Amino acid sequence: MTACIVGWAHSTFGKLDAETVESLIVRVANGALADSGLEAEDVDEIVLGHFNAGFSAQDFTASLVLQASPDLRFKPATRVENACATGSAAIHQGMRAIAAKAARVVLVVGVEQMTTTPGPEIGKNLLKASYVREEADIEGGFAGIFGKIAGLYFQKYGDQSDALAMIAAKNHKNGVGNPYAQMRKDLGFEFCRTESAKNPFVAGPLKRTDCSLVSDGAAAIVLADVETALQLDKAVAFRAAEHVQDFLPMSKRDILKFEGCSVAWKKALTNAGVALSDLSFVETHDCFTIAELIEYEAMGLVPEGQGAKAIKEGWTEKTGRLPINPSGGLKAKGHPVGATGVSMHALTAMQLTGSAGDIQVKDARLGGIFNMGGAAVANYVSILERIK
Repeated sequence: MTACIVGWAHSTFGKLDAETVESLIVRVANGALADSGLEAEDVDEIVLGHFNAGFSAQDFTASLVLQASPDLRFKPATRVENACATGSAAIHQGMRAIAAKAARVVLVVGVEQMTTTPGPEIGKNLLKASYVREEADIEGGFAGIFGKIAGLYFQKYGDQSDALAMIAAKNHKNGVGNPYAQMRKDLGFEFCRTESAKNPFVAGPLKRTDCSLVSDGAAAIVLADVETALQLDKAVAFRAAEHVQDFLPMSKRDILKFEGCSVAWKKALTNAGVALSDLSFVETHDCFTIAELIEYEAMGLVPEGQGAKAIKEGWTEKTGRLPINPSGGLKAKGHPVGATGVSMHALTAMQLTGSAGDIQVKDARLGGIFNMGGAAVANYVSILERIK
């Protein structure tokens, strides 16, 4: 335990035409500092998570965080990227600075603005997170990649359309209570299960309701060493923080196993000294419903091929044995790529401090997070616990 989250801020996610990458960064940076009770001058290092890949014309963005306060000028600031796990990559860099005693306080910001990009370009930009040599021509962009995964899963384990629709319906129901979510509407199982003009097939067996939303948004957290954190109003500690990187080409892996996710979870649970059953809830990377289904298996909730059991028996509902995505997940909240990992950590900290409002999980004590880059390539697991 070397670092704690001591403050956070979160923009709404969605189509934010009046915002820019810069304005989003500035808003959440100032918000997180204010929430922590620290000042800009107290910050020792800044880390920005920003995927970009063509979404923003401004591709050198680390110093935009300095726009939040003149007192941030001359602080070291670095931008990091690890596909859809960019936000968690930024957090890990901040934690390493604290562990190395190079910093006491680190400001971490995650941001993306995607909706100002034309539709076809969005797909091309996102495919830059695939193995371009083999996968760039898959029809449907990243939806096509996960549509292919879903098709292979269905071939091996049978049609899972009911389970995927139940996951989508669960997450949309949860998202109603999340003030930051892009879509706050309970769509219901029947709508998610049925093909329609409003819910067409997008790729393979995946319908529109199986796919996370293209979003703009930002989130920020303030990290501090334990000694500093205990002097502040609140402190949410990392019991574990694991990063596992797998091969980029899907052709080099059994893509139905999400082995990097599994290894990251095993390492995190071992290092935290807890079992999966000890967790109060998990925020997991449901970029597509098939991803959440396979993640049930990879985290050890159910055996391989039995992911449907967890959702059909209600285990992952907000009041179930292990609530999954009480925030609504990427499915309802939206997925501004660089912001997602930071958002997951901020919302988990809210849960553990009892400040999550209508998405609050009762008696939340230990929170798990899984943030994924690409198709189970970059795998980050955190286990958080409030210590003050």
